[in-house]
Amino acid sequence: MRFVRTIAGMVLLALGIPALLAGGGLWLAARHAGPDGGFDARFEPVRTHACAVLVTDVDALLRADLPLARTGQARLHLTARDDDDPVFLGLAPTEQVRGWLADVPHSTVRRVAVTRGPLPVDLDPATAGTGAAVPMTQPFWVREGVGSLEWSPAELSGRSLSLVVMRVDGADGLDLRMRAELRAGWFPGLAWALLAGGTLLVILAVVVLLRPLRPREVVFVVEPDQVPVLAGRLGVTALSGLGRQPGPASRPERHLVAVGSGPGGRTRAAIAPPSRCPDGRD
Repeated sequence: MRFVRTIAGMVLLALGIPALLAGGGLWLAARHAGPDGGFDARFEPVRTHACAVLVTDVDALLRADLPLARTGQARLHLTARDDDDPVFLGLAPTEQVRGWLADVPHSTVRRVAVTRGPLPVDLDPATAGTGAAVPMTQPFWVREGVGSLEWSPAELSGRSLSLVVMRVDGADGLDLRMRAELRAGWFPGLAWALLAGGTLLVILAVVVLLRPLRPREVVFVVEPDQVPVLAGRLGVTALSGLGRQPGPASRPERHLVAVGSGPGGRTRAAIAPPSRCPDGRD
């Protein structure tokens, strides 16, 4: 029984401590959310002489750099401007975007590092090409917008979609100022649930591990003719004496014996009657 309780307590601790740590981390992150519960971040300036900035696979980029955006009903909101003018942002199937931009100079985003402060964006060198493209006339956009774009990554997860950022007229030379906001309404609730659940699991683990065991009660079931044998094995005269506290040992009976001999060889008792005083008084 003690072994089972030890294993159960260790399992509860193994579940409760990670839940507490995860809940504490989410709670600290939730303190940096905006008034509407969203997390806002600014990108470092993105400069290229190409006509477009391309994210080849948006879902893969989020999976690697921001997996939280792909959970639940989280929504991602992007805003972009070039020299204070809004630019075009669109999501479209990767194969169609690749064919459309085959002859158009474009720079591909290699990685976006999620850090404190402005988020750095790593760009590959711009591709060569002399073609031109106007994004507003293309029919393959799944989501599109001018100046801003919002979508739920969970709704489009598993699809190979590319993000294209470029001028509305398709001209080359981009100096982008971009911001991103992630809104996840379940974020604070998950943090408190992990904290409460982790605390409960740790308390249960402590109770299971530290609660003292009750002494066992032994019940003998024997045949009637085996009662004397069992009593002898247990060192009692009868089974009714089990559990009885031993009393003080009885003292042996003491006898008075002679301690010496008196005058004339007479034996003097150990305790003699009192003798009379010479003056006759008792």
